[in-house]
Amino acid sequence: MRRLATTLCLLFLVAAITACHSKPDDQAIVKDIQTKVADDPVTQDSRVTVESHMGEVTVTGTTSTVAAKKEIARKAKDEPGVTVVHDETIVGQGPSSGAAQGGRGEASAPATPVAATHPPPRPQPVVVPAGTVLTIRTNQALSTKNVQTGTAFTGSVMTPISLEGKTVIPAGAEVTGIVRDAKKAGKFKGGASLTLALDSVTVNGHKYNIVTEYFAQESQGKGKRTTGMIVGGSGAGAAIGGLAGGGKGAAIGALAGATAGTIGAITGNRDIELPAESALTFKLDEPLTLKSDAGGDE
Repeated sequence: MRRLATTLCLLFLVAAITACHSKPDDQAIVKDIQTKVADDPVTQDSRVTVESHMGEVTVTGTTSTVAAKKEIARKAKDEPGVTVVHDETIVGQGPSSGAAQGGRGEASAPATPVAATHPPPRPQPVVVPAGTVLTIRTNQALSTKNVQTGTAFTGSVMTPISLEGKTVIPAGAEVTGIVRDAKKAGKFKGGASLTLALDSVTVNGHKYNIVTEYFAQESQGKGKRTTGMIVGGSGAGAAIGGLAGGGKGAAIGALAGATAGTIGAITGNRDIELPAESALTFKLDEPLTLKSDAGGDE
């Protein structure tokens, strides 16, 4: 009987010792599961919390994907010492900051709000008023011997135009014009007449249509001049000749001297000759509106 009692006591002692050695280490279980979650690319973006009590594990929080949710549950079930796993995680949006508890990610700073910006006000167009005088230099000779009504001519601005301290039409700006009327001198009687006008100016690459008063000159009778002052050398004067059949808008343009020799000379046979590089002035009949980028500092 005593031997039986001793045997039973030994068995009970062995069972007790075995039970003590097989008790789950909850702290080690939690740490191991968290490490595995943080190291796995599939699960490392999830934000979960792991708890363990006597090998009974509960996982809560948010996973980035369904696949991550399943993988975390599998890792918990495969952990040594785990007896039961309660998966209480939900699938949500992948977080932009942080990682699973104990992971290596750090929360990013909140985005700084961007202040609303307003576009700068659009520059106002520049208006060159009517009456502004354009002094130009012609590129080609004009003679009543060989030009006809409708013949085009070109030139460039000699004197820049400024408004409020800013150059709006620079020197060198290209201009185009047209012969409004041209008549040769008669063989025995009748004088020559030449009427010109500008029709465009180009500023900063933009071509603008313009309306100007006429420059007009005429001769009457052989050897007679009726155009008034003819300017030569470096002098300046006005060609005030009459315009045949003059009417509204047929104002007489001025003739400015700037080239060597006589400009607007009337030849012995009474034809009118304007050599190349003649300096002529035209007055704007209508305001000229330029784009806002046309003006510049002087």
